[in-house]
Amino acid sequence: MSDFDRVAAELAEQARVQAQHKEEQDRQLLMRVLEIYDQKTVAAILRKVSQQEWTRESVNRWVKGNSRKTLNEAEVSLLHSMLPAPPAHHPHYAFRFIDLFAGIGGIRSGFEAIGGQCVFTSEWNKHAVRTYKANWYCDEEQHRFNQDIRDITLSGDAQVGEEQAYQHIRQQVPDHDVLLAGFPCQPFSLAGVSKKNALGRKHGFEDEAQGTLFFDVARIITAKKPAIFVLENVKNLKSHDKGNTFRIIMSTLDELGYDVADAAIVGSPDPKIIDGRHFLPQHRERIVLVGFRRDLALPTFSLSALPTLYPQQRTPLKALLDPVVDAKYILTTTLWKYLYQYAKKHQARGNGFGYGLVDPELEQGVVRTLSARYYKDGSEILIDRGWDKALGEQDFDNEENQQRRPRRLTPRECARLMGFEQPGKEQFHIPVSDTQAYRQFGNSVVVPAFAAVAKLLQPWIEQAVKPRR
Repeated sequence: MSDFDRVAAELAEQARVQAQHKEEQDRQLLMRVLEIYDQKTVAAILRKVSQQEWTRESVNRWVKGNSRKTLNEAEVSLLHSMLPAPPAHHPHYAFRFIDLFAGIGGIRSGFEAIGGQCVFTSEWNKHAVRTYKANWYCDEEQHRFNQDIRDITLSGDAQVGEEQAYQHIRQQVPDHDVLLAGFPCQPFSLAGVSKKNALGRKHGFEDEAQGTLFFDVARIITAKKPAIFVLENVKNLKSHDKGNTFRIIMSTLDELGYDVADAAIVGSPDPKIIDGRHFLPQHRERIVLVGFRRDLALPTFSLSALPTLYPQQRTPLKALLDPVVDAKYILTTTLWKYLYQYAKKHQARGNGFGYGLVDPELEQGVVRTLSARYYKDGSEILIDRGWDKALGEQDFDNEENQQRRPRRLTPRECARLMGFEQPGKEQFHIPVSDTQAYRQFGNSVVVPAFAAVAKLLQPWIEQAVKPRR
C-alpha cells in the first residue's frame, strides 16, 4: 500500500469513528429529550427546522438504531434548547445541596438562585420527574437522579441493619452542605421498648419513625451529616396525630445533633409557619424546619426575620391571568350546576363548604389554597367571568347568564400563582397533561416564599462551608 493510500485509509477511518461518535452523542441527546417529551411532540418540533419528515415512528426507529437518518446542526441545536441550561454560576458553585421528595423543584429554585449546586434529586412520581428534568439542569457527571428514596435508605428491607443502611447511603448520596426535603406527612407508629431491644436498634427514631418517609430523611441526615437542612410540610404537621408526629420529628432531629430554628416557639404566631400570601395572592401555609448541625456552633438563626424580604407590593391576581383562554377551561353547565347547588345546600345548613369564586378585578384578593385535586372540578379557585348570582338564583339556566359561567385556572396560570414564572415570561416548561400539571402545582410550594428562606439563610450557609474552602 502506498503512503497516499495509507493516509487516505487513516483519514477515512477517523471520519468513520467521528461520525459514529457523533451519532451516539446525538442519540444520547435525543434520549434525554425523550425522558421529558413524548415521541409525537419531539417529531412535531423537529419538523419545524428539518428537511426530513420526522414522525413518532421514525423517532422511535432512530433511537433504536434502525434508521439511517442523521441529525443536522439545526436539529441538534433545537434538541439542546429543549433541555434546561446550566445556571449562570455554573460551574462555580458556592455550596452543594440535595433535593428530596423534590416534586417539580419548587424548593430547589431558591437555593440554586443563591449559588447552590444540586447534586442529588429524589422524586418517585414519573410525571413530576419529567417536569423537573424539563426545567432544572442536572449535570450528567455531577448529579444523580433517584426515584424511590427507599432504594437509597434500604428502609423497606427489615433484614438490613442500621450500619449497613448508613454505609449504603454514604455510597449512593453525594456529599452535600444543605439537605432539602418536602417529605409527605404520614402516621407515626410508636413501637414498644421490647421490640426495640429485640431488634438491637441504637437510635430511638429508628423505632418511632419506622414506616414513615421522615424516617428515610432522618437516615440520610444521620449518614451524611449535612451542615444545614430545610424540611417542608403542611401546617397541620404540628397538630397531626394530636401533636405526636411533630413531637417525634423534633425529638429525632435533636437526637441527631441538630438545633432547629425557632424550636421553642409553640404558640401563634409561629415564624416556622410561612404563608404564601405574603408573596403571591394565594393563601398557602407551610411549616418550615431549618436545622443546623450543633457541632458547627453557627450563630442563632430565626425565620422571624423573613418579613423583611416580603415584596413591597404583591402581584395582583389579575396580572397572573390570561385575557383569553381556551373554552375547555370554562366549567360545563352540568359541573357548574352541581357546584352551585352543592354550595347552596351547605350554606342552608350553616356550613362553609362551597366553591371559591374570585373576582380578578379585586387587586388585593387572595385565593384559596391550590390543591392537588384541582383537576377534578377546580372548585377552590374559580375565576368569575361576570356570573350574575341574583339572576342565577331566579333562573339558573338563563342562557345569557350561562355564557358567563366561571372557569378554572389554566396550568400556565397555576405556574404563575405558585411563582414558577412571572407574568409575560413563559420560561417554565410544562411537558405533561393538564391533569398531571394541576396535581404537580397543587403539591408544590410557593416558589418566592422558599426563595426568601434561601436568601435569609445564605450567610449561614456561607459560614458553614467556609472551613472546607
